[in-house]
Amino acid sequence: MSESTGMTKSELIARLADRYPQLVAKDADLAVNTILDAMSQALAEGHRIEIRGFGSFSLNKRPPRVGRNPKSGEKVLVPEKRVPHFKAGKELRERVDPLGTDGSKHVHLLSDEEPDY
Repeated sequence: MSESTGMTKSELIARLADRYPQLVAKDADLAVNTILDAMSQALAEGHRIEIRGFGSFSLNKRPPRVGRNPKSGEKVLVPEKRVPHFKAGKELRERVDPLGTDGSKHVHLLSDEEPDY
């Protein structure tokens, strides 16, 4: 996976199936879709999701406001809405930025060992 392209859901499913040979692609697909559906449903119901070592998903409320129609310039009332928000956990932040903002190394995350989430 290159830095600029990211990872798609189908790439995640393929990687999961490759990593666990006992898991056929169809089962990996079912597992990923089941997890994502459960997370989506929980957020739709207004719940917060916390995955230790990874991060948390929550909803931010955006209040109603007056916007403008870009074509006509006319004022338009934009209703209140809820938007998903992700906050990375400490372990994920350290893994993504091993030197951290203070310049110190987090050596345990630079090793080849898998994290125990």
